[in-house]
Amino acid sequence: MENYKLVLRGDLNQNGYLYGGNLLKWIDEYAWIAATLDYPESKFVTVALDDVTFKKSIREGSILKFSINKFKTGNTSVQYFVEVFCNTHCPEDMELVFSTHITFVNLDEKGNKTALLK
Repeated sequence: MENYKLVLRGDLNQNGYLYGGNLLKWIDEYAWIAATLDYPESKFVTVALDDVTFKKSIREGSILKFSINKFKTGNTSVQYFVEVFCNTHCPEDMELVFSTHITFVNLDEKGNKTALLK
């Protein structure tokens, strides 16, 4: 699954760079959407993001491309590999700026882990 996001002035810190927390929020949201589309009957919560290392700075006006691919499936959880690419001008020259694995677990109404539901 792919999503795009335009980085706006309100997404930036006092030095004019993207807040890392905003990038993590978008990753969480877009990966959650992918998981929910793959398992529409499941109720997911995020349990882990691996290797949170920002490789490049991101400025206002940048276009981010989020590439989200299922990586591993367990009995109660699913993990996606997320890559974030950035370009301020054209999609042909997108540069990798961030990557991580994100894991979701399916919960029942009582908040207990339960098997994934299709």
